[in-house]
Amino acid sequence: MTADIDLELNDEISELSANVDDMTAEEIGYAFDRLLEAGAVDVYALPAVMKKNRPGTILNVLCREDKKQDVIRAMFKHTRTIGIREKLMSRYILKREFETIETPDGDVNVKHVFGYGTSREKLEYDDLAAIASKRGISIAEARQYAESFRKQDK
Repeated sequence: MTADIDLELNDEISELSANVDDMTAEEIGYAFDRLLEAGAVDVYALPAVMKKNRPGTILNVLCREDKKQDVIRAMFKHTRTIGIREKLMSRYILKREFETIETPDGDVNVKHVFGYGTSREKLEYDDLAAIASKRGISIAEARQYAESFRKQDK
């Protein structure tokens, strides 16, 4: 791991934004999944009050230039919006490296991030949840269990 090296990375990303006031929470959740499949880097929603005092949602989708047209098509297909706004942004990101911890109950992927004077890691939640469910233990116990196999490898 190169955590002591201060790597500074940045890139450009588009934020596509749309207002929707006529979709259920389930429909918005379904759209999230389709947008990620279309190539979105991230999707998030914010509650808002729309015109005519209707409760609604502001849907924000981050994507790279090479996936933008696919993501726009998916936004129009899977939401009821009739317009999409775009902002081109610079963003600062941490360098990422990945590790896999092998356990008898399945692999646990670990994301290491570093740069800008910081370093941290996170064990993949879905992998921990699968082990916790299989063993009938908590997520915290699954994390300790996975960590015990990492220590054996070193």
